[in-house]
Order: sequence, then C-alpha cells, then structure tokens
Amino acid sequence: MPTGSEESLLIIETPLSEAPGFLARATRHLFFTGKGGVGKTSLSTATALALADAGRRVLLVSTDAASNLDEMLGITLCNLPTPVPGAPGLEVLNIDPDAAAESYRQRVLAQMGEVATDVELATVREQLSGACTTEIASFDEFASLLSGRAERYDHIVFDTAPTGHTLRLLSLPKAWSGFLEGNDRGASCLGPHSGLKLQEQRFRAALAALSDPVLTTVVLVTRPDRGAIAEAARTSEELRLLGLNNQRLAINGLFHASERGDAVACAIEALGQQALAEMPTSLRELPQDSVPLRAFDTVGLPALRALLRGGAGDMATVTSRPVMVQPEGGQGLAALADELAATGHGLIMVMGKGGVGKTTVAAALAIGLVQRGKTVHLSTTDPAAHLAGTLDGEVPGLRVDRIDPKVETQRYIDKIMAAKSPHLNEQEQALLLEDLRSPCTEEVAVFHAFSRIVSEARSAFVVLDTAPTGHSLLLMDATGAYHRQMMREFEGSGAARVVTPLMRLQDGAYTKIILVTLPEVTPVSQAAALQDDLRRAGIEPYAWVLNKSVLAAGTQDPLLAVRLDGERKQMARMAAGLARRSFIVPWLTRPPIGGTELARLVSWP
Repeated sequence: MPTGSEESLLIIETPLSEAPGFLARATRHLFFTGKGGVGKTSLSTATALALADAGRRVLLVSTDAASNLDEMLGITLCNLPTPVPGAPGLEVLNIDPDAAAESYRQRVLAQMGEVATDVELATVREQLSGACTTEIASFDEFASLLSGRAERYDHIVFDTAPTGHTLRLLSLPKAWSGFLEGNDRGASCLGPHSGLKLQEQRFRAALAALSDPVLTTVVLVTRPDRGAIAEAARTSEELRLLGLNNQRLAINGLFHASERGDAVACAIEALGQQALAEMPTSLRELPQDSVPLRAFDTVGLPALRALLRGGAGDMATVTSRPVMVQPEGGQGLAALADELAATGHGLIMVMGKGGVGKTTVAAALAIGLVQRGKTVHLSTTDPAAHLAGTLDGEVPGLRVDRIDPKVETQRYIDKIMAAKSPHLNEQEQALLLEDLRSPCTEEVAVFHAFSRIVSEARSAFVVLDTAPTGHSLLLMDATGAYHRQMMREFEGSGAARVVTPLMRLQDGAYTKIILVTLPEVTPVSQAAALQDDLRRAGIEPYAWVLNKSVLAAGTQDPLLAVRLDGERKQMARMAAGLARRSFIVPWLTRPPIGGTELARLVSWP
C-alpha cells in the first residue's frame, strides 16, 4: 500500500496517454465535488474504473443520498463494498443514510451493556431517532473510511453530493473535533459518553487525512458555465479555510460547434468560452484538466472507459442524419404559471437533482405569479444559495430570502436560551449553551425555518427552491420524524387538531411539487426515484418540467444531433406515465439570468 509522497502517486501511461491530471497523478483519496449536474459521478466513476483497469485496488464511494451509481454501473448499491462485474479491482459502496443510522443506533445501544434498563434504552433510542443522528451516522461511515477502515485499497474515490451538502460533510471533522475536545457530557445524537473518545479519535484522524496533500486531492468539477464556475470558486475558498489545499479544476463537457451556421450550437460554444474567459483568478491558478462533451451517455462500463480517453468522442459516432423534430404537445412555463396562479395561494416546491435548473424554474415561476398579480415569497433551502445570482438584482413585488443555516442556528440558540435561561443557574446555562453549539443543532434549526416558511402559504404564494435531491430527502426525513413525534405526543388528546408540515405537504390543494429534470437518462431516472420517495411519504408531485431541451430549441450540429436521440427517449419515458403534467423549457441562447430574461420564460409569446 502506498505510504510516501512518491509511492502514493500513480503515474498512468498508455493506453491512457492523454489522461487528465487528476487521473494520471491520483492520490490515495480523490474527492470529486461541484455544482449539481456538472458530471461529478461520471468523472469520479470513470476515474475509479481507469485506476482499477491499471491494476490498482479501488473503492468508489458515493456520499450522495440520491446517488445514481447503480444505474450507471448496472449494479445494486448497498452500505458494504460491492464488486463491479467486468471491472476487477473495483468495488463500490454507497453511504446510505438510513442504513448507516440504524447501524449507528445498534452500536450505541450495544455500548450501554446489559445493565441498562428498558427506560434508559428507550430514552437513548428516542434521542437517536432524528435527522441529526442520520447525518452523524453518515458522517461516521465517511470518517471511518478516511481513518483506517479501508486500508486494503490503494485508492478511495469519493463521488460527493452537490456542493452545499458536501461542504457540510467536509466541515464536520473540524466541527465535531472542536466540540468534543474536553467535552465530558457529549451530545444526544452521539449517544452516551462512553463512545465519545472513540468518536473523537476517528474524527481527528479524518481531519488529518483530509488536510494531508499527499493523501487527499479535491477535484473541483465544473461545466463551462458561469454559475458552475462561480460555485467552484466559492467552494475552493471554503475548502482552503478547512485546510484542504490540494485542489484541481476539471472542466467537463467542453463543446466546440462543428456547424458554424447552427445558431444554437454556436451559442452554446460562445457561452462556454465566455464563462471560461471570465474565470476567477483563484481557479485559473489551479492545475486544470478538461473533458470534451461526448456524444454518448455515460451509462455502462464501455462508455465510462471511453470518457477519459483521448479521442474517445468518436465512440457511438454520428451515424444518423441531423433531423429537426420538435416535441409534441410540450407547453412552456407560461402555461404552468397560469395554472398555479388560478389556485390563489399555496406552497410551490421546486425539486430535483442538482444542476437541472431548479433555481431558474423557481425564480421564473415566482416572477410569473407576480406578473399575474399575486403576493409571492421566494426562498431556498439550498446551502449553496444560487437565488441571488439567478435573479441578479431586485424584482419589484417579489420578496426574496433564503434559509441561511448559520443565521437560523443562531436564531434557534437565542430562542432556546431565552426560554430556558431564567430557570437555570449560571453553570447550567453554560452547559446548555455548550450543548446547543453541537453541529447537529444546525439541522434542527433549518427544519424549524422550513416549517415557518411552509405555514406562510396559508395566505400567499410561497415558492421554495429546494436543495438537490439528497439534501432535500434528509429534510423530508426530518419532516416525517417531527410528524410522528407530534402524533405520539397528542395521541388521544386532540391529535385531530394538529397540523404538521408533513400534512401540509401531503395536501395537494395546499402544496404543488414541481419536479425539474433534464432530457438525459440520469436526471430523468433521478426524478422518477424522487417521485417514488415522495409518494411513499404520501406526497404526490403536481408536474414535471423538462429543462434545457435542445430538441425544442432546434439544432443541426452533428454531435448535438446524436444526443437528441437520447432526448427523444427521455421525453417518451415521461409521456409513458412518469409525469402527470409536463412542461418544456428549451435550451436558451441567452442565459436566463436577471428579472427580464426570467420573465420571458413565463410570458406568452
């Protein structure tokens, strides 16, 4: 196993002679992070496969609660390393939050031993039932991989969730190490104090591994897109503050138009080149790699093997003549805005995989409702907070804010301290404040803020731009846990009068869930899986929005024309029963940024 700075680097020669630097000089730990939809899963999986093909022992880990690795590799993921058929040396592990939480609870309860009473066990089990424990359990799995659990592998490649969730994950080693230092009381979501020292050692080892440039490389993945590049720059700065300085930039999906008379193709190329030209200096100074846009979807081992090879763009070459076909019956966002406005008020939650354009759709619908004379509050639960950049200024008549985790956490702490301090002495107040500074307080505070926003929709329109799927599902878990807690507390004594946030989400007259997707295999499958998860919680999506349709925009570029065949297939999937209602947004030659451009999306021609 590699131990020194020279041995920890793998220099890959032919046939990967033109391999990107993040592959050619792979450290033991490789983190692929970035804005949703930039291709983190494709690049991380292709990298892990290439390393395995070069004779290395590789573990590919997904930290995304909404991972699509199973579809990409054609295997069933679980919380244990699973060999990938056709790829000797490669195993895949998905950190499943629910499975991790249950395993964590069992370990904590086992630590209490046979002397624990049923009441004590029940108390601890209740303490460990919330969303906070789910996050801690997932982090515990992640930390164990960095601190010795996976010693038999030469490389561990992490396919992470979109940026906001990943920054939270990578900040936890430092946050928990600081919280546990000298702490002789612990925190409820960690369980009894007996296990704290073991946790503290593991968290410190994880922090040391992340900060070691010989062991760990962070690959900031972006598209040639202004928003994705800006987020990569912000992420780079935040990771440096956490001590993760060994960074590379991977520019994925670089496109060059081959038909100079094709306005759509030339506009796509020009926007990409402009975004790259305006790249912040902090990113420009990083080592860079670029991967061209391919004509094929990165599903299956042959496509993944071809992704990083020089000249691989000829796989699934252009064999069909470009045909201009417009989707039948596709209505635009103006029609959806009309439908929503007719309801008078309510909660509109825009959900989907990272990078599909949720923020654009949410902002456009909010502006459309304002145009139609409605009172609208536009907010976001996304830690990465893209709303400000999308709106690019104030919109008259539109109230805009976001659920800021830091602000909400302080607000929650102040509220609890104000309520309980009068009944506590000085020492007890200090202990309470120490407990509230636990990193898990943030999850509770964000849920309370979410609940407040949900209740506002009783008398006005609230449009909520949600975080990418995995992070939103964790918020849904917290909503369900709170609902069950309220039902237990009020059982037999007025439960019929209790209205929880979950009940409002289940009410189709109150809440309209809009699923946003792209016309590609993975985003559509991800939207379908999210829809299934919502239905299991008794929540029925109202409509799907197919965003950035090149088919609807029209193009004759050969590479894009081949990709249109895949777009048609995804439209057919949706029409075959996935979406009760569907609306289409074409790929736009002008970015939908700012109130004027967003208003065009919801205005009738």
